[in-house]
Amino acid sequence: MRNLKAVLTALFLFLAFASFAQQKGWVTLFNGENLDGWIQKNGQATYIVEDGMIVGTTTKDSPNSFLCTQKDYGNFELEFDVKLLDNELNSGVQIRSTTKEPEGDEKFGRVNGPQVEIEASGEKGAEAGYIYGEACGGWMTPKEELIPHKTFRDGAWNTYRIVANGARIQTWINGEPISDLVDKEKFESHPKGFIGLQVHGVGQRGPFQVAWKNIKLKELE
Repeated sequence: MRNLKAVLTALFLFLAFASFAQQKGWVTLFNGENLDGWIQKNGQATYIVEDGMIVGTTTKDSPNSFLCTQKDYGNFELEFDVKLLDNELNSGVQIRSTTKEPEGDEKFGRVNGPQVEIEASGEKGAEAGYIYGEACGGWMTPKEELIPHKTFRDGAWNTYRIVANGARIQTWINGEPISDLVDKEKFESHPKGFIGLQVHGVGQRGPFQVAWKNIKLKELE
């Protein structure tokens, strides 16, 4: 009996250590309670915390809006869960992004940089998980690789994983690989920057909503 207890204790300690080692280096970007560590740049969409989620809601005639981390990141692994509460709304998550020089009475200039697409699949599939250059050239994913797919689950939570390491950006949705892109030119112009949660402008339509939770990041050497 003593030997069994010793074995079980050793097994418990091993599993606990393995779990700790696996989580080592990860930081939570959203605490589930408030928007500490985040700041809105561009647009008039609203971002609120509700039931442990960040909920973004469109505003009529607003340009694209972004809720951005106050810290910049270069090489990293990012994971989050996202759900489109309205399939009419496409969204995205900015990585390594910056702002241009403000114009007029702007507090922040135009957000620009790589964006990982969030889009409902619909009947014909969509471009979720591919990479777009927001205000910096359009699609980074080559045209021939922009193949519509249905990996994104409409009306449900979807888990995204993004690995940005040097000029290479890889994306997964719900464990399925979506994009593996090497863009040296974009890495030179955007080697590091903030993470930004986009609420897309929708003109006179809406209001539409998108929600995020479980946002965490591990910086890579």
